[in-house]
Order: sequence, then C-alpha cells, then structure tokens
Amino acid sequence: MKVSDLMTAKAVSINQSEPVTAAARLLKSHNIGSLPVCDDTGKLRGMVTDRDIVLRCVADKNDPGSTRVSEIMSRGVVSVSPFQELDEAASQMSEVQVRRLPVVEDGRLVGMLSLCDMARNCGCEMEAAEALSEICSNFKRK
Repeated sequence: MKVSDLMTAKAVSINQSEPVTAAARLLKSHNIGSLPVCDDTGKLRGMVTDRDIVLRCVADKNDPGSTRVSEIMSRGVVSVSPFQELDEAASQMSEVQVRRLPVVEDGRLVGMLSLCDMARNCGCEMEAAEALSEICSNFKRK
C-alpha cells in the first residue's frame, strides 16, 4: 500500500509569513498539534507545533501577533512521497520519532500522513504499532 492511499489530502497548512497568532488559531480550530509551513508557491519550508509557539515565542516573551511563523518553525523537516510504501513511511516515523509526516511531491505539500491514518486502516495496524512503539521507546516512565 502506498502513502497516497491513506494520506489526508486536504492538509491544513500555514504560510511562513503569517503571525504566530494565526498558527495558534488554526491549531485550536482544527484540534491539531502541528502545521506544515509553506511559502507562497506551496513548497514545504518547515513545521510549527504548539510546543514551538510556547517555547520559541511565548516563553521568550515575543509578541505572537508580530512574530512570524518563519521565526519559530522547525526547519529540515522529514517528509515522504505519496508514492512511497507505507512500511517505509512507518520506518521514517520511527527513525525521527514523529507521529505525522508531510507528504510532498516536487517540493510541494500534497497531504499529511499520521500514525492514526495507518492504524485506522486494515493491514496497517502492525506498521503503526511498531512505529509508535519505536517513538515511545525513548520516553521514560516514572
């Protein structure tokens, strides 16, 4: 099975020039924890998370209304192709310890793939479970 078979094609994203407050509103309204960040041509430039907003903006006492998403986003984001096999995507998730990957074709964002997408579909439970297990293996329990 390919990534394109399970990805969410209508991924919510934000432009890198938008203020952090716009990112926070999108995260809240869509009940998500991360957003792909794109430029004016739709090319993926990074990711911004609720944690980025708190640690890189609010905790540093920057004004979220005047701080641009590009100033706090994570760069060097790992992504997958819509034509990759799901087991390869699951391996990438495990390796970089993320639960969501942007799906990119020719540098442009075309969707998002999450462990939930994989877990909800028949035949993918093992890949999703293995990826989640790997991601969680570095967390210490108290």
